[in-house]
Amino acid sequence: MTTTSNEQQYLKLAHDVLEYGHEKMDRTGTGTKSLFGYQMRFDLSEGFPILTTKKVAFGLIKSELLWFLRGDTNIRFLLQHKNHIWDEWAFKKWVSSDEYQGPDMTDFGLRADADPEFKKIYLAEKRAFCERILADDQFSQKYGDLGLVYGSQWRAWQTSNGQSIDQIHDVVEQIKHNPNSRRLIVTAWNPEDVPLVALPPCHTLFQFYVADGKLSCQLYQRSADIFLGVPFNIASYALLTHLIAKECGLEVGEFVHTLGDAHIYSNHIEQIQTQLARTPQDAPKLILPSETKALDSYEVSDIKLEGYKPLPAIKAPVAV
Repeated sequence: MTTTSNEQQYLKLAHDVLEYGHEKMDRTGTGTKSLFGYQMRFDLSEGFPILTTKKVAFGLIKSELLWFLRGDTNIRFLLQHKNHIWDEWAFKKWVSSDEYQGPDMTDFGLRADADPEFKKIYLAEKRAFCERILADDQFSQKYGDLGLVYGSQWRAWQTSNGQSIDQIHDVVEQIKHNPNSRRLIVTAWNPEDVPLVALPPCHTLFQFYVADGKLSCQLYQRSADIFLGVPFNIASYALLTHLIAKECGLEVGEFVHTLGDAHIYSNHIEQIQTQLARTPQDAPKLILPSETKALDSYEVSDIKLEGYKPLPAIKAPVAV
């Protein structure tokens, strides 16, 4: 596999936002360079579109997507796979509760300017919290569950009459039996829920398209953190497309990534300039089990990349 055209799509996005982006403030107070309305197209037959100009943690991508597909909303599954992407939201619920008797966590979250002593205390408290989630079933049920996140929205959407809709099951059945439908859509955006959740869904809606025996997917992402978030989103939805194509007996076509507010945080500028100076490496190949499995029965170990040889990771602070 020698093509790098897929990765060039991402690098062009980063370049364009640096070159032409508007300077804007944001919810986190960090500041961004931003463009509105941007689209990338990834040909999934050209290799798996995970970035090679910096190392991207594919293990985290696999476990998070399988967490969604299982309809799980409790971080225990993620912690069992050493995935800490969603810790903050559960930890915040714990330290804000009446039961929490530890050090004051009012200044919640780790910022670049946080006091070093507070960072030590914070990390120690969060580590203890994660260990308790893994060890204590009752505590995990109460404080590990995040409620209205992607797993519930995809697999158990709550209707106004008290029923639930398994959107993933329904869209798979439609792809199998009515592939020309223009309603092959899964949504995570519910206006009723937006005021109730810690972070409204960033990847809000995706649609499938079948042609010439190939399955394509388009994602609309309302908010796109180009340096840290978008590389994960590209790989995650490419993997989702592969898994659903296999379930439906189809080959893979394109992943089309449509961005609303596409932004680079001001404290990621130097890191993304470093990345843009690098040369993409060969794209890896995705390896899935030979047998067809139900989407909610995959194990993390079932999914592998062959030939992934990225350049070193580039660290950057998370805007919270």
